[in-house]
Amino acid sequence: MSVNLLNFDTAGLAAFFAAQDESAFRAKQVLRWIHRFGQADFDGMTNLAKGLRAKLKDLASVGPPELVLDRVSEDGARKFLFDVGDGNAIETVFIPEDTRGTLCVSSQVGCALGCAFCSTGKQGFSRNLSVAEIIGQLWQASRALGASSSGERVISNVVLMGMGEPLANFDNTVTAIRLMLDDNAYGLSRRRVTVSTSGLVPAIDRLRDECPVALAVSLHAPDDALRDTLVPINRKYPLASLMAACGRYLDKAPRDFVTFEYVLLDGVNDSEAHARALLSRVGGLPCKFNLIPFNPFPGSPFRRPPAERVRRFAEILMEAGIITTTRKLRGDDIDAACGQLVGQVRNRRAKNCFREMNPR
Repeated sequence: MSVNLLNFDTAGLAAFFAAQDESAFRAKQVLRWIHRFGQADFDGMTNLAKGLRAKLKDLASVGPPELVLDRVSEDGARKFLFDVGDGNAIETVFIPEDTRGTLCVSSQVGCALGCAFCSTGKQGFSRNLSVAEIIGQLWQASRALGASSSGERVISNVVLMGMGEPLANFDNTVTAIRLMLDDNAYGLSRRRVTVSTSGLVPAIDRLRDECPVALAVSLHAPDDALRDTLVPINRKYPLASLMAACGRYLDKAPRDFVTFEYVLLDGVNDSEAHARALLSRVGGLPCKFNLIPFNPFPGSPFRRPPAERVRRFAEILMEAGIITTTRKLRGDDIDAACGQLVGQVRNRRAKNCFREMNPR
């Protein structure tokens, strides 16, 4: 069985070449071919000796997840559906804006955390994604999107906010992030790579020590009683410990604030009292809020709040001096909006989805 080179960062690739009695500098050469130039054919790596290219064809491959759907929304958002084997599918969403292009990447097939308002969690959990399957989403999307008219990459930011909890797949996620940051690969800055977590406190500390990038925390409630019902991991890592971990993270974070994501649910967590309780909860912690009006999906008991209530909630936070944004609804017509990444992949094995969306 060939070795999938997409599973390796620079250190892993150097170890692979050392095992083949090849010089370590080959790792950087091959890394550039694979990630910077999107090359999967070893014969196309023209600065490698013919003998090495032949050896690589025998021993290795560049194997991203198979792209089975590429759909563009009316607002420009673009959804990619990937087959990761055994009938499982993952989704990746590209969101273009005036000053940046953000790719939302998945880290697991499904999710085990069971947040009450998340459609992805409703499909259950199958498995962690490999490094190749995580970085392969960026590899495939980079090839599909190409470069801008000025020759720059279209993808300027990556957020690990897709299907799954990134910090529950820590080792593979961090290896993929190292590739995103590597100047021989994608060359993104730590400020432009964001990990979103539901609050796995020990893993937040570990990320701070091993690979600090921008941090986003899915908060969704100002008190433990409510958060216990909306985000069950809170029962293990309650808000006091989560806030303390956020404070520790800032010691090494590339940004001087933590982003708190807050899905607004009609009549559940969206009152003026909830907003003021949030202010008390975060205290003096440097932070910003990203408010997300709920995106309904079939079978959900929740509703999106009225626009005026969303506006008032944001106003209370901003009056207290906290930077607050309200996320625009993007890609809703292709099930690409936040909380809908499962999209049409409602069957955990997704076989019917592949047949319907990619007919042969």
